[in-house]
Amino acid sequence: MKHIEKSFHSVKVLNDIQFSLKAGTVHALMGENGAGKSTMMKILAGVYKSDGGEIYIDGKKVSIDSPKDSQELGIAMIHQELSSIPQMTVAENIYLGREPGSKLFMSYTEMYKQTAQLLESLHVHINPKVKIGTLKVADQQLIEIAKAISFNANIIIMDEPTSAITDKEVENLFHIIRALKEQGKGIIYISHKMDEIFQIADEITVLRDGAYINSWQAKDIDNSILIKNMVGRELNEVYPKIKVPIGETLLEVKDFSLKNKFENISFDVKKGEILGFAGLVGAGRTEIMNSLFGLTPPDTGEIRMDGKAITIKKPQDAIGYGIAYVTEDRKNEGLILQMGVGQNITLASMKELQKLLIKAKEERKVILEQIKTLRVKVNHPKQLASSLSGGNQQKVVLAKWMMKNPRLLILDEPTRGIDVGAKAEIYKLMCEYVDKGNSIIMISSEMPEVMGMSDRIIVLSNGQFGGELCREEFKQEKIMSCAVSKI
Repeated sequence: MKHIEKSFHSVKVLNDIQFSLKAGTVHALMGENGAGKSTMMKILAGVYKSDGGEIYIDGKKVSIDSPKDSQELGIAMIHQELSSIPQMTVAENIYLGREPGSKLFMSYTEMYKQTAQLLESLHVHINPKVKIGTLKVADQQLIEIAKAISFNANIIIMDEPTSAITDKEVENLFHIIRALKEQGKGIIYISHKMDEIFQIADEITVLRDGAYINSWQAKDIDNSILIKNMVGRELNEVYPKIKVPIGETLLEVKDFSLKNKFENISFDVKKGEILGFAGLVGAGRTEIMNSLFGLTPPDTGEIRMDGKAITIKKPQDAIGYGIAYVTEDRKNEGLILQMGVGQNITLASMKELQKLLIKAKEERKVILEQIKTLRVKVNHPKQLASSLSGGNQQKVVLAKWMMKNPRLLILDEPTRGIDVGAKAEIYKLMCEYVDKGNSIIMISSEMPEVMGMSDRIIVLSNGQFGGELCREEFKQEKIMSCAVSKI
């Protein structure tokens, strides 16, 4: 790809971009959210048409005007948001629109046979006849890869393929990627996870603010060089945890249980504290917070706030007690993507704003204050939330809840799919928030993050209490030992 240009509504998002991919290699494409990575790949996949520049495949100049053009040129893209149809089978999803058989009758027998052969070649043990909606995310991800390979693609683009899968599933994915390399396929790999990049990539290219920065052999650079080029500055303090005075107990949870989810869970969180929740996927962390927030009330248990027993049967109850919840799925549960940034920010505070009879001018002022405080990169308050990068979408969700002035903020995977620069900003906001005497409960599957930002860590294991560690005791081995103690 040479001199690629792209603008949206007079805003230039790609400026003179260069990129090359060799057969039989993995080329990592790195950069902060909003750097232009996905836009660039969507041009290669035919989703967008570039405004300028040239694309060559096997030395020949090509024109890519549609996804069909891209497929015919041997290019397949596995998007960050999976595009499978849940109600259809694995085989139907893989061969959708090109089913084996005659023009009048497709052959299910042949389709299932071809799917089974394809999955076997990838060492993927999934029944072609099961509906894809019944599969876990990691298996759906593997089906997307199988679909890409079924097109006989020589260039496979993977956009954040490991954002929602476990370490064991990542190992399996890497095994498949290495097998594809041996077949001479070229893989373009987009990820924010630094450790993955150095495990799987042969080459690395960095984009920043829509511009090409540099390319390297992966063996020739390290984390610090990569981060400096991605953010344009050195991040000396990845986890800017400041020492905040820990006050009295704000919230106590006693003997929380919910059938088949978690059992006899008790913990407290103090004013000024960031309480981390660690554990393997499926340990029950999110389910406990859903119960605490009133989404799925527990079968048994007691909640106390400031020493007094309270009842939370629905989210409105929790909000009334000053509890806010930033869920892990910001796109489906945290934002209304087709609404403006300003509308999303005031969404949870409409009742209060109406009571105060705030006029449009004053409301805009309040919105702009939140945008400034949380450093949201946005052209205009009416800009659609869907058009923002992942990091800025997460800040909008935070801004929505900050408008409520909560006393306790529950953050479930607060930096998933967010680049290192935006992560550092969110960590700073967390520190500023607890410095005012508020409290945070943070669920994180990233071990460095939960250790770097927590004052204490509660470890869950198979829906049960696995252990509690104070900051001086934080060690990955200890946390992992607690996480597997009840399995």
